[in-house]
Amino acid sequence: MSNDTILIWGAGAIGGTLGAYLARAGEDVLLVDIVEPHVEAMNKDGLAIEGPVESFRQKVRATTPEGVTGQFKRIILAVKAHHTRDAVRALKPHLADNGSVLSAQNGLNELVIAEEIGAERTVGCFVNFGADWLEPGRILFGNRATVTVGEIDGSTTPRVQDYHRLLSIFEPNAVLTDNIWGYLWGKLGYGAMLFATALTPASMSENLASERHFPVFHRLGREVMAVALARGVKPLGFNGFDPAAFMPGASEEAARSSVAAMAEFNRHTAKTHSGIWRDLAVRKRKTEVDAQIAIIAALGTEAGIATPTIDKLVTLIHDIEDNRREQSWSTLDLLLES
Repeated sequence: MSNDTILIWGAGAIGGTLGAYLARAGEDVLLVDIVEPHVEAMNKDGLAIEGPVESFRQKVRATTPEGVTGQFKRIILAVKAHHTRDAVRALKPHLADNGSVLSAQNGLNELVIAEEIGAERTVGCFVNFGADWLEPGRILFGNRATVTVGEIDGSTTPRVQDYHRLLSIFEPNAVLTDNIWGYLWGKLGYGAMLFATALTPASMSENLASERHFPVFHRLGREVMAVALARGVKPLGFNGFDPAAFMPGASEEAARSSVAAMAEFNRHTAKTHSGIWRDLAVRKRKTEVDAQIAIIAALGTEAGIATPTIDKLVTLIHDIEDNRREQSWSTLDLLLES
């Protein structure tokens, strides 16, 4: 295995889509996944990318973690947020001395990765495109959206420029930023709202367009932005989400405009429901709520900021995971009381 091979650890919705595009462009890619039937299907028939953006089948190389040998300079981590620490510990023996790990995930996983391998070997990444793992060897690519990469210290380095080149193969409008934390905290504001939409059976756009539940989305946005400010982060907007609309002193009208823009953006995707909804309703597995959302409350506590709506959202997601509640509008109604 060449040291120049790009190792993608986690070949689900995000990692699989990126890997297929990079392989199609002639990059040397090895996909790693713990789901053996998925690995077998990819090696036998290639990886099928389906949906309205583009449909193609790409020959790829894939293996389970046990089959990885050698060391790699570039590793793209694309596992679920709550599997980050275990995944980094598994891939660490395969990280070259001059190598780095890029987090193509949701949440603040760069913090966990840096704890395990050092901040100097950690590269930040923000992905918002819509994709779903359908079955072994098949991934739905639902819509294009913002993709951003940046060093976590805000510097510009040859390696981050190379990661930007790679991501631009997949998303021609990929951004190289000196404020990756701004994008990641913007995504947390957006993500908190998407977790709330998973409390009902309805689509993301239907939830966001619900006049009755606007106060829920408004409060979630404000709580996340308050914690971001306390940490000295300047959150950035994307795909309808406007952080300024949820800052202290911002008008309700501004927040309504942003939530409406998010609803409109999500009307135009084949991925109608969030990955969180899919985890709960289809795959019947634990979500990323602790790694993505509960961490906001923990950081808020450190900064002396109350996050009652986020706290209740985490509880309700756990209730659904543990079959104590159903996904219903009445469950979302409970956030109106927070």
